[in-house]
Amino acid sequence: MSNTSLTGVKACVFDAYGTLFDFASAAKRCRDVLGDGIDKLTALWRDKQLQYTWLRALQGRHLDFWQVTGDALDFALETLAIEVPGLRDRLMNLYLTLDAFPEVPDVLERLKRAGQRTAILSNGSPEMLAAVVKAAGLDSLLDAVLSVEEVGVYKPHPKVYQLAVDRLGVPATAIAYQSSNAWDAYAASAFGMRVVWCNRYGQRPERLPGSPDRMVKSLTELPALVG
Repeated sequence: MSNTSLTGVKACVFDAYGTLFDFASAAKRCRDVLGDGIDKLTALWRDKQLQYTWLRALQGRHLDFWQVTGDALDFALETLAIEVPGLRDRLMNLYLTLDAFPEVPDVLERLKRAGQRTAILSNGSPEMLAAVVKAAGLDSLLDAVLSVEEVGVYKPHPKVYQLAVDRLGVPATAIAYQSSNAWDAYAASAFGMRVVWCNRYGQRPERLPGSPDRMVKSLTELPALVG
C-alpha cells in the first residue's frame, strides 16, 4: 500500500460504526455503573453484533440492526453477569448518539469543498443512522445515508456495495470506500471499489479476497489521497 493519491475518485463512501462513529462511546458514558468493565463489554458487544449479522446473512434470516444490536447486548450483559437496572435501555439509547471521531467533521468539509460526493454505507437501520448523523451534526456534510435495509442483507454481501454504485450513479472504480473494519475494507475492494482502510484499531491484514489501496490510521489523511 502506497501513499500516492487515488485518481478518478468522484465519491467518498464511509462505513459508519467504528469509522465515522465511535461505538465504544456508549459504554464509556456509563462509566458510573460499569467502572473497569467498559472495555470488556464494548468488545464482546461489538464482536457478537458482527457475528450475528454474518450468521443471519448466511441463514437468510435478516433482522434490522437495532434488533441485532439489542440481541448482542443481551448476550454480552448475561455473559459478563452485569445486572444493573435500566442499563440495557440506557446503552441502547446511547447507541443513537455515538460520538463522531474528532477529525470527522473537518474531513467531510474538506472533501465537500474539493467537489467530492460523500455518503454513508452501513449495516445500521435508517432510523439508527438518521439519529446518529443528526446528533453529530453531519447532516449537511453527507449527500446520502445508505442502509443495508434497502437490500435486506448485511455486509459483506456484494448487494450492499452495489447499493452505493446504484444510488450514487458512479462506477465502483470511482468510489473511495473507507472502513475501519478490515473484513469490510477487503470485501469492498474485492467488489471493485477503491478502498482506504482506516486502521484505527491496529488490526493485521486479512487473508481474504481483495486488497485495500491504502491504509491510514485516521481519516485525517483521506482528503490528500483523493485530491
